[in-house]
Amino acid sequence: MSEVVSVLGVKIKVLPTRTALEEIKELLAKGGAHCLFFVNAHTLNLAYEDVGYRVALNSADLVLNDGIGVEIAARLFGVRFPENLAGTDFIPRLCALARDLNLSLYLLGSRPGVAEMAAAKLQAALPGLDVVGAHHGYFSKEEEDEVIRAIQEASPDILLVGFGNPLQEQWIALHQEVLRVPLSVGVGAFIDFAAGRVRRAPCWARRARMEWVFRLMLEPGRLWRRYILGNPKFLWRVLRARLSAARARKEDGRWA
Repeated sequence: MSEVVSVLGVKIKVLPTRTALEEIKELLAKGGAHCLFFVNAHTLNLAYEDVGYRVALNSADLVLNDGIGVEIAARLFGVRFPENLAGTDFIPRLCALARDLNLSLYLLGSRPGVAEMAAAKLQAALPGLDVVGAHHGYFSKEEEDEVIRAIQEASPDILLVGFGNPLQEQWIALHQEVLRVPLSVGVGAFIDFAAGRVRRAPCWARRARMEWVFRLMLEPGRLWRRYILGNPKFLWRVLRARLSAARARKEDGRWA
């Protein structure tokens, strides 16, 4: 049984990449519809403020850690993640697994034409990868049924949904059963990265766990609230939760 740590009410599995991929294989072998989400400091801030979103995250079969903020939070509770499972690094591994197991993908998200570009680049990087469809994420409520029908007709094994947080996780949780996809995954900006539309941070920045600084420099107008205000707010909330848990244990006659 794999270890689980709860951060601001969201349960996160403590797994290395290889074991996470094995758990995904087990989910796919079970049959039925499953989902995989990644959480970072921003995601957990949103879940802290919105109980419905927190419920959607906890409904996933697998929730994995993304980013240094979640790592620091877990350490405050005495848990160490073996790896940072950032979605933009993990999803290519998942695509390689899909290729090796002859599983098909469908890409849903980003601006018109971007998902198709991402599909072409993924297939070039992973010869034999079966992408059975792609659709942008800028559809209206009136067009939603048509998008769902297209996914149902394509019948992918894995659906990658890149709407951003919290929309992608809420959309997957709401439509998971009707979509009838064995595995739906919230992938954030992965489709943009895979298409080459948005640049990843250089390797040294990723190794230093400073990719968020690079993204902030690229899009300060859009991301400054998330990082400059959101990161300290997240750490304060986690620290307060840790102190509250320690007080509760002390009152019960047990030390933290």
